[in-house]
Amino acid sequence: MKADKIFLFENESVGKAILRLALPSVMGQIILVIYNMADTFFVGLSGSDVQITAVTMCMPAYMFLSAVSNLFGVGGASLISRSLGAERYDIARRASAFSVFGCVIVSLLYAAGCLAFLHPFADLLGGASAAVHEEAVRYLLIVIVIGGPFAAVNTLLSHLIRAEGRSLPASLGVAIGGLLNIALDPLFMFVIMKPGCEVVSVAAATLLSNCIASAYYMIYLIRHHQDMVFSVRPRKSMFSGNIPREVIRIGIPACLMTLCENISYALLNNRMALYGHAAQAGIGVAKKINMLAHSIVRGITHGVLPLIGYSFSSGNWQRMRKTVRVSSVMSITIACVLTGISLVFADGLIGLFIQTDGDSLRYGSTFLRILCVGAPFSAWAYTVISFFQAAGRMGSATALALLRKGVVDIPLMFLYRAFFAARGLVLATPAADLICCVTAAVLYAVFCRRTCPPSLL
Repeated sequence: MKADKIFLFENESVGKAILRLALPSVMGQIILVIYNMADTFFVGLSGSDVQITAVTMCMPAYMFLSAVSNLFGVGGASLISRSLGAERYDIARRASAFSVFGCVIVSLLYAAGCLAFLHPFADLLGGASAAVHEEAVRYLLIVIVIGGPFAAVNTLLSHLIRAEGRSLPASLGVAIGGLLNIALDPLFMFVIMKPGCEVVSVAAATLLSNCIASAYYMIYLIRHHQDMVFSVRPRKSMFSGNIPREVIRIGIPACLMTLCENISYALLNNRMALYGHAAQAGIGVAKKINMLAHSIVRGITHGVLPLIGYSFSSGNWQRMRKTVRVSSVMSITIACVLTGISLVFADGLIGLFIQTDGDSLRYGSTFLRILCVGAPFSAWAYTVISFFQAAGRMGSATALALLRKGVVDIPLMFLYRAFFAARGLVLATPAADLICCVTAAVLYAVFCRRTCPPSLL
């Protein structure tokens, strides 16, 4: 490793190290959310609840690619950072090669599966009505079937490059893709495509921006391969030394968390369809706006994961605990601020995307106010999940990931819906966040008491 990277992990003040690692990651996540919002904003200019619903209901299908990326990206980044802390550079190199190989193969299989079951998949996501179904199929074909592998590899590479302390270039690829998508949306919608093709336009913009971001990462890796442990060259040794087991074992919680979020959101869309297109459009927009707080927190946790893993592996317990403490305070504070903004300005925020004064606007405002309450609780949960991933503690990370999405919120959807109708479906999310937050605090306290030296407790 280069001397400046060793200094960052071992000697830089914790606050400065977190800022250097997390800030680029946070900026990349913010741009990612903005470009997701841009799709909805430009489609919303059509004034069609059908078009808005078609784009927003496909989000779980697109985010499943993040589950694939996180499986190999978070698992690979954890093993790489811990290997660097133990000065086992060859393991780090082979771990990166396996992670790239695994992500490419699985994302290609997912794209092929979507193509084979395109129409049933669209119905499962909530596109049962003929109008929504037709638009959703077009979006899935372009963004998932054709462009899915590019999107998955981009997120993967951002994780692996960041694991070596290169947070800025890691996040720059995500930012390039997001900014290009924002610029290309109106170009395709208002210049290249004819009116009525809004969904196809934003899908084409997403595909092209992901391809260009992939090109950026390839160029960066070619130019810097001599001073990195990173490797994309497939070889037999990447399957030795329990590398596949370690990458997948640690990546499973991150994968499950994203996967369960997608299943939960798909079920939410599916059940919300019972209340009409207005309710579906409202929840779709509310979820996208609420993503901002969650994405910033994820950016912080992704950024500090290598620092936690390196400190844990090198036995620097004090630095490890201080990193968790400082990053969690940052995350919770930001989440609280954004929750307050959403509560006060919900009508105006939803009105940016739904520009007709109807049921969809009212549904969206109500749903956003419900969803945003869970952000501060999930901020702490994300921090602890990331900590356990960095430390190689799969059991605790998996338990929290499943608790936050899947185990608690899905049963609560059915329970609360019986009492509060459409609002009950949404209430399940902050309730699950609260339960996961409390559990995370207990598991983290138990880990510290059992593992950390008594002088640090």
